[in-house]
Amino acid sequence: MTEEFSLDGTEFITLNNLLKVEGWVESGAVAKQVIDAGMVSVDGAIETRKRCKLTPGREVAFNGNTIVVVE
Repeated sequence: MTEEFSLDGTEFITLNNLLKVEGWVESGAVAKQVIDAGMVSVDGAIETRKRCKLTPGREVAFNGNTIVVVE
C-alpha cells in the first residue's frame, strides 16, 4: 500500500527527515545509518544521500513501506 506525505506548503523535505517524521526509524542517527546502508530507495533507485531533497511526485520506499510526496 502506498501512502502520501504532504509538504503542506514547503518546497521539499530531506530524506532523513521524512524517515523520522513517518516513524519509520526512531532517530535521525538511525535514519542516516539505513540510508548509508543502501536500504532506502527513491523513485526505484537506491539513495545514499541523507539530505536528498524530496519534492512532489517522488516515491520513497523503505522496509516494506512506500510513500509518495505530494504538495
